[in-house]
Amino acid sequence: MKISELITEQNIILHLDAKNKEEIIDSLANRLEENGFLENLEEFKKDIWEREEAVSTEVGYGIAMPHTKSAHVNQPAVIFGRNLEGITYDKEKCNLFFMIAAQADATDEHLKTLSRLSTYLMDELFRARLILAQTVDDVISVINDKEQEEVEEEKIEESISNELDTPSLVGVTACTAGIAHTYMSAQSLRDAAEKRGIKMKIQTDGSSGTENRLTDEEIAQADGVIIAADRTVDMSRFDGKKVVETSTKRGINNADELISEVLSKKELYKATDSVKSDSNSNDAKKSGVFDIYKHLMNGVSFMLPFVVSGGILIAISFMFGVNSANPDSSQYNEFAAFLNSVGGSAAFGLMVPIFAGYVAFSIADRPGLAPGAIGGMIASTGGSGFLGGLIAGFVAGYSILLLKKILIKLPKSLHGLNPVLLYPVLGTLITTIIIQYVINTPISSFNDTLVRWLTDMNGSNAILVGALLGGILVSDMGGPLNKIAYAFGIQMITAGVYEPMAALMCGGMIPPIGLGLATTFFRNKFTEQDRETGKIAYVLGSCFITEGVIPFAAADPIRVIPANIIGAAVGGALSMAFGIELTAPHGGIFVIPIAINRPFLYIACVLAGSAVTMMIVGLTKKSIVPNKKTSGGITNVSDVEGAI
Repeated sequence: MKISELITEQNIILHLDAKNKEEIIDSLANRLEENGFLENLEEFKKDIWEREEAVSTEVGYGIAMPHTKSAHVNQPAVIFGRNLEGITYDKEKCNLFFMIAAQADATDEHLKTLSRLSTYLMDELFRARLILAQTVDDVISVINDKEQEEVEEEKIEESISNELDTPSLVGVTACTAGIAHTYMSAQSLRDAAEKRGIKMKIQTDGSSGTENRLTDEEIAQADGVIIAADRTVDMSRFDGKKVVETSTKRGINNADELISEVLSKKELYKATDSVKSDSNSNDAKKSGVFDIYKHLMNGVSFMLPFVVSGGILIAISFMFGVNSANPDSSQYNEFAAFLNSVGGSAAFGLMVPIFAGYVAFSIADRPGLAPGAIGGMIASTGGSGFLGGLIAGFVAGYSILLLKKILIKLPKSLHGLNPVLLYPVLGTLITTIIIQYVINTPISSFNDTLVRWLTDMNGSNAILVGALLGGILVSDMGGPLNKIAYAFGIQMITAGVYEPMAALMCGGMIPPIGLGLATTFFRNKFTEQDRETGKIAYVLGSCFITEGVIPFAAADPIRVIPANIIGAAVGGALSMAFGIELTAPHGGIFVIPIAINRPFLYIACVLAGSAVTMMIVGLTKKSIVPNKKTSGGITNVSDVEGAI
């Protein structure tokens, strides 16, 4: 069914006379009743208002679409009303009003037709032509033209689909935490491919596992592969394909460039034998350049669940009393002691070995896992902690790579012993000797010195450290500096120093919340889409997901990034100045009541830093002139004419 069959000439009001939302709904509903489409006007309007009370049908772009499925509709219909001056519907002025009356038992065909109208209204030119229509016939013509255009587009897509039964490009995205960058990068790549008329399927390796998994057939028929990942990805499946490997950040900001790069690539990716058997590879192995950052991020990715679960369980144990895990204290509680043991001895005890093991795994595939994890355990028990584990991971990984080159000279009949005997035994021996006799003592001494310095720190020194930690954490929004600062905080938690992590989480929460506040209090400086993104930023910032600020930083880095750093530095400095401690390394608002010693002061620090970010962005950003590219609605005809 066509939309033009539902919007008849008698249901078009080019000069809608109304002053508010109630009058708009009354005028449109009355016209439907006059034209015989309603069985009971008052009951139909009750159904419309019931829908409005659930969620407003003001959809942005100067459009409102009151609608309902009602038993009081004789025949499905759409009535269109227009007011060039604009009428405030709920929060903003709207110019275009579509009331959709669907029958209670409406068929799928009717519902699909009505929903198609919503997609048409996302087209700026379609909206503009409706504003400029001089007659009822002009409106019908605009709708007919749009439907014909869609038919032609479907023919083109069908033609492309016939030529390529599977996506012409495929990709994989994976970030360290698997929360924000993974999905933002995937969406950016999909959008860029769609603009080119290219079909693209993206596999996301997020925190909840692999979604939208690529099949062997899809990979085989794809023209190219884009890997936007900050940690190790199974590359063995892409042998013989055109492959581009990059970071999630570039996937977000340079998606179109990556598509051009992979389509123009001449050489094909070659997976080595070890890669095929062990399901892992990266450019570092092919080129001989050690991709240190990717290996580090792979370890962090697998370590994070241990850190978060352990920290929160310890924080919960403190709810029974600070000394509730001490058998000699009057606060002792058996269950609290159990939680403290699970979080501390178990989860935190495994943290460093897991980290080291997966750093080594990233470098040398599965043979590196055991030597890395065992070396990490020696580092952890030997006093060198997280830093020692980091070294253990790299020592184990590169030791295995060296052993692979040496043991390849053995007779082929003995090669079967390599992965099950020689690699793990020799790799573990080399790694543990180096960690125990070369690394543990100096790193342990460094850790002790650092802990004493932070423990005794007060006044201006504490404020400076807090400002540095907060500013560094948000400076690259999930990049290397962010991970270095976060790793430092984790190292301090394991050493029993909790103030740095409080400053870090405070700083990390500030940028998204600050930009959310900016979109709220400086509305004229942001587009409707920005304001919607700002609502999401509030949630992400509250959950300590700094990446929620990336859309704003990508669009306006000169103003947003400095504002982020300054606001986070202020929050971090205040947190350290007040001596706020955080025993859980993640969680945002969910751990404030249980893991922070001064929760109200902490919230004040977050709000203060967010206010600073908001003011810097709000005062430096220019106001937006309403036009078709930036305005949430069209306020008059001259705006449209100028836009076209």
